[in-house]
Amino acid sequence: MTATPLAAAAIAQLEAEGVDTVIGTTVNPAGLTQAKTVPIRRTSTFADPGLGASPSWHVFAIDQTGTAFTDDAGVIGDQRLRIDLSALRMLGDGLAWAPASFFEQDGTPVAACGRGTLRRIEGALAEAGIEAAVGHELEFVLVDSQGGRLPATLWAQYGLAGVLEHEGFVRDVNAAAAAAGVGVEQFHPEYGPNQFEISLTPLPPVAAADQLALTRLIVGRAARRHGLRVSLSPAPFADSVGSGAHQHFSLSTPDGPVFSGGTGVAGMTAAGESAIAGVVGGLSEAQGILCGSIVSGLRMRPGNWAGAYACWGTENREAAVRFIRGGPGSPRGGNVEVKIVDPSANPYLASAAILGLALHGIKRRAALPEEITVDPAKLSDADRENAGVRRLSQSQAKALAALDHSRLLRDILGDPAVDMVLAVRRLEHERYGELGPQELADKFRMAWSL
Repeated sequence: MTATPLAAAAIAQLEAEGVDTVIGTTVNPAGLTQAKTVPIRRTSTFADPGLGASPSWHVFAIDQTGTAFTDDAGVIGDQRLRIDLSALRMLGDGLAWAPASFFEQDGTPVAACGRGTLRRIEGALAEAGIEAAVGHELEFVLVDSQGGRLPATLWAQYGLAGVLEHEGFVRDVNAAAAAAGVGVEQFHPEYGPNQFEISLTPLPPVAAADQLALTRLIVGRAARRHGLRVSLSPAPFADSVGSGAHQHFSLSTPDGPVFSGGTGVAGMTAAGESAIAGVVGGLSEAQGILCGSIVSGLRMRPGNWAGAYACWGTENREAAVRFIRGGPGSPRGGNVEVKIVDPSANPYLASAAILGLALHGIKRRAALPEEITVDPAKLSDADRENAGVRRLSQSQAKALAALDHSRLLRDILGDPAVDMVLAVRRLEHERYGELGPQELADKFRMAWSL
């Protein structure tokens, strides 16, 4: 794969518009956003052949000091970090941004690269005649410049007071997002004090994950301008509801959308039913990818709208997989929300896992399990067992073991990607598995912040 050089005239135009620095970012298996920058005149070099990066980039851990070295990711060797010029966006203040992927020195994609993995899954869907769109949600908590709690005297769940209290920040985010071409569908206060949520316009899978990465950057910059910071931890405070990173997805074939217009359950087609079956059936094995950090278990509780039970239901916010019917209230058509994803996940790998499970379900014509129409926590143990509803684990060790032994997830993502995730998450568990909820929340509140 050879990147198309950015013509000198295009670089000159960017310079004329005030751009002097280009940021390229990637997300590693621990969910950390990493970056390199170049002066505007070296933009084409950043795209091809790319900038050198140690394989250890894949195994840097969330504690700021740990490196989970493996046989394939250590101090020996070098890879190339290449930006995608087709996704270049203007940030203002002299900055432009582009997402980056990892390549070997000979130009072949690095198998552990999250963005490259998602691109491969997008290609597998296309080969099967399926187009996917993914809509990301970004939940975060505003904190002070040192990561401490902000006052919440006027806060109410989803209340106007939250908008007015942080009006300048909200307006800055909306303006910067619009200028960068980010599709913000809604931006509102959330359940927890000083917690907000942004819903992004659905896009093809890789472009959607790129948009999420860019939005995190925009939100982080806006918070800094107001003397604030953003916590992207799944559990910023031990007594809070936690933050999710829900992913919505829809699928379509040449015959039309698979989640609406059909004769199956809730208007789904047979392929739509099998896609949901594939996702629900693979959640236990995919937890290590979707919500596998040392902090994730603090959020994964019933009554927390985190999808603590592996089941599905129409508009059921306590089910791990929530189905949304197409219709006047859902003009984009039927879609599926996977609720267990949290901000500690690599969003590229999370989308690849979800879409890979959906495709696996379609290919094997998986049977849709029974729909759960009530809060699954209110069912008896016997009723849950009869319905095949499983409680997802709060234990990081159990989630990682399930991922490690999952032939299905290894087939979908590839051994290199899975092994890198396991390496960084196991380092977390080995070093910090004995800490209590408050200690974990305090230590890692700002681990994923920008």
